[in-house]
Formats: sequence, structure tokens, C-alpha cells
Amino acid sequence: QVQLVESGGGLVQAGGSLRLSCAASGRTLSSYPMGWFRQAPGKEREFVAAISRSGGSTSYADSVKGRFTISRDIAKNTVYLQMNSLKPEDTAVYYCAARMSGWVVYVAVREYEYWGQGTQVTVSS
Repeated sequence: QVQLVESGGGLVQAGGSLRLSCAASGRTLSSYPMGWFRQAPGKEREFVAAISRSGGSTSYADSVKGRFTISRDIAKNTVYLQMNSLKPEDTAVYYCAARMSGWVVYVAVREYEYWGQGTQVTVSS
């Protein structure tokens, strides 16, 4: 069993930055592929970024490429999402997710087994 807890969300002006954290308990995150997703009101949950088990591979949605960076700190059992140059359209609840197998990056909601409760990110114009 894995429990994921996101933090770091908040209200920021357009052009600003936030860093989201996803802390895990129950298992060591460093051994598993991880992802960040987001869901805006009235929309489906969508892929944002993912990192492979080794951390050697990452993937980003086109809408955030060049602005967001996913990383992991093995010692802290935490995965991060650094978000720069934020835009109003980035406003959403952000979720981290983990899956217990695999060696590549995974970009689909259905490919993940564990989810955090989400953290709200609001970008004002």
C-alpha cells in the first residue's frame, strides 16, 4: 500500500512559479514510475509530466514543455514538479500518481494505481 500526499499548491500571478511536492509513505518511491496529472473544473484529468523508475527518462505534455520540470529525491522519497512561467490555463487541481511496475514513463491515467488527494493551483491573470 502506498499513500501519496501532495503539497505546494496555492495562488500565484501569471508568470510566477510554484514547486509541488509528492511525499510517499508505505513504500520507497524511488523504485517506481511516477506521474503528475491535473484536472480543471468541468474537464477530464490530463497528463502533465512523468518520470521513469530510474529517473533517467521524463515526459511532458506539450502544453507544459519547457516550463515544468519533474524530478525525484530518492533520499526524501519525494517527487517534485517545478512549475515556471505559469499561465491562467494551468489552473487546476494537481495530482501525483504512482505505479508499482515498469521501466519506462507512463502518460495515461489508467496506467497508475495510486493517487494523492490533489493540491489546488490557481494562476491569476
